[in-house]
Amino acid sequence: MADTATAPLLTSHKANPAKVPSSSIDDMIEKYIGDTGAMQLLKAVFVALAWAFDAQQVFISVFTDAEPQWHCVVGVAGNSSSCTPSAASPCALPLDAWAWDRPAKTSVVSEWALQCAGPALVSLPASSFFAGCLAGGFVLTTLADSVLGRKKMLLASLVSMSVAGLLTASAPNVWAYAALRFVSGFARSIVGTCTLVLSTELVGKKWRDTVSVAAFFCYTVGFLSLPALAYALREESWRSIYFWMSVPCLFYAALLHFLAQESPRWLLVRGRKRDAVETLRQLAALNGGSSTTDLSVLELELELELEACCVTMHEEDDGGSSGGGGGGVFAALQAMWERPWAIRRLAAIMVAGFGVGMVYFGMPLTVGSLGSRSSNLYLSTVYNALAEVPSSILSGLLMARANRRSSVVALAASAGACSLACVAVPQRAGAARMAAELLSFFATCTAYDLILIYSIELFPTSVRNSAVGLVRQAMVLGGMAAPVLVALGRERSIWSFGVFGLVIGCSGLFAASLPETRGRSMLDTMEDEEMRSQAAVASYSSTNPIAKYPDNDPV
Repeated sequence: MADTATAPLLTSHKANPAKVPSSSIDDMIEKYIGDTGAMQLLKAVFVALAWAFDAQQVFISVFTDAEPQWHCVVGVAGNSSSCTPSAASPCALPLDAWAWDRPAKTSVVSEWALQCAGPALVSLPASSFFAGCLAGGFVLTTLADSVLGRKKMLLASLVSMSVAGLLTASAPNVWAYAALRFVSGFARSIVGTCTLVLSTELVGKKWRDTVSVAAFFCYTVGFLSLPALAYALREESWRSIYFWMSVPCLFYAALLHFLAQESPRWLLVRGRKRDAVETLRQLAALNGGSSTTDLSVLELELELELEACCVTMHEEDDGGSSGGGGGGVFAALQAMWERPWAIRRLAAIMVAGFGVGMVYFGMPLTVGSLGSRSSNLYLSTVYNALAEVPSSILSGLLMARANRRSSVVALAASAGACSLACVAVPQRAGAARMAAELLSFFATCTAYDLILIYSIELFPTSVRNSAVGLVRQAMVLGGMAAPVLVALGRERSIWSFGVFGLVIGCSGLFAASLPETRGRSMLDTMEDEEMRSQAAVASYSSTNPIAKYPDNDPV
């Protein structure tokens, strides 16, 4: 009983729970492939390009579902009394008294005569898309950690998203259109997560921040390309936009299949040593190393390194679930659920992500409603997209030079303050109000980027994709609540800007309870993370007997 009472809570490394691996898979990978070369970096950036297609799917409804402008028809009997240019809606007018400025086929609203169908039906496709994002995030997020891996999951998502887009272009009515938007959202729900995780796991520690910033820039490029394509096709059918967004994505997926490698970290954690060795040889060849090293010799050396790293690996058919590396589809979630420290981290970063997501998806809707009509729709969307360019630059600077925890808290507080300022500024001071809105959106975009990077660093390889996927789902959930607040805020801005400011400011405080990750190596199993934390507790307690836990993250 005495032994039981004094035994550590860790189960996998009972002999020496405070021991930290002398080296990690990070060090081992860089030992074999050498420094990250230009070709390896380019391949990682090529993987990050998937975010461009993700951004297009998220914002495509801004153009396809927009209500076009209309005008009174001159010369119609009785038109002078029944139709005026200042009329707010054509719903109460005779059908022959007005007409759309552009061909009806340019929007789903005009093609299917939804202008008088009510906001519920008009917003159904967009709502279905976000509902699909939520459903897909919960169903698909664990597959990249368990069965399929990062690359296969990314390819499956890209292809499914593209096929759904092509089918959407042939939708016969709004109900089929909404159903296909749900499928598209379901398929794209994991694209951003797999892209960010895979691209950062394909390069060394020194270049991870660079690749992450490249992914954010790719998202901005995709966002910017959307109004350009929509403007070029402004006289064509809305179906053309879906077609020309989907076809390039299919070609990109085909190239990705042949050019990109699977994450060697994931292969090692899954126990697929021969596949991992082959991937390492390919990466070494990209960096100028030898690609003819004997596979069996390299695998033997790798096994010795793994034993030295004290990392528990599993064979592909092993039913174990150490750290979520093996077992079933939901082994990663189970591995986190069984560890209170992991649940605390996940809950805190998800709450912070919820507030950031609400403002990230909601603020462009409020900015676009400040006098922006369909004629300016393209230009206002460009302004929103351009706001993310300096945000990506600031994200890179903060990742390189500032702590993650304090950066997220400060950015969330700044975004909240600027959003609340929009309530205090009178509506007649349009320029000042717009400046406050843009500053809030800018801070929110930066916080959005940092939270994703923070999530990657908070969790080990075995559960990383699942954890980041759940954080992104929290952001999408916040985004789903935003349109309701925007609608309520049209009369009183306290319901939009006021709630936005309070939610993001308060939710950002939860990040203060998380451990700092800047400069730390990325570990690979839950046991490794526990060993490092136990070692930190032991070291900190020996020098500070009064303090119990460092970084507010006890294991």
